[in-house]
Amino acid sequence: MSTDAIVLLKNDHKEIRKTFDAFEKAGDNAAATKQRLVDKMIELLTVHTYLENEVMYPRVRELLPALEDDVLESYEEHHVADVLVVELAGMKPSDERFTAKTTVLIENVRHHMDEEEQEWFPEVRKGLGRKALQDIGAEMVKLRKKAPKRPSQPSALKKTIDAVVS
Repeated sequence: MSTDAIVLLKNDHKEIRKTFDAFEKAGDNAAATKQRLVDKMIELLTVHTYLENEVMYPRVRELLPALEDDVLESYEEHHVADVLVVELAGMKPSDERFTAKTTVLIENVRHHMDEEEQEWFPEVRKGLGRKALQDIGAEMVKLRKKAPKRPSQPSALKKTIDAVVS
């Protein structure tokens, strides 16, 4: 198994996209399926953003200061996703805005992942090289074991906001 940070993050992206696609294919009357898929999205996104926020972004910010603006934009995109995830964690498929809120989450996260994969990851790979990406990935693998699987409601959101603001 590769410990290259970008490979690990792209693997997460594939799993997240599969879950998004399954949600979009679920029928209007597939409440149980939609709930299961949103629960999976919440877990996948909570773990993924935790790893990026705690390991990838700080290390890139430290090692490649020229990418600081990109990192800050990514933190803000995560913040938007975090708000939607926290709200969805307290909703049921029968709630009027459940599907609409999930659709907005999917659109925002897809945009973020596409931007990372097409623009940001190539710059990071070029700037850091193989060894640094393997070291960062090894940190991510270690931290994944204790990453939260669900948002801890407002306190997790506040920590994310505080991290971005400071």
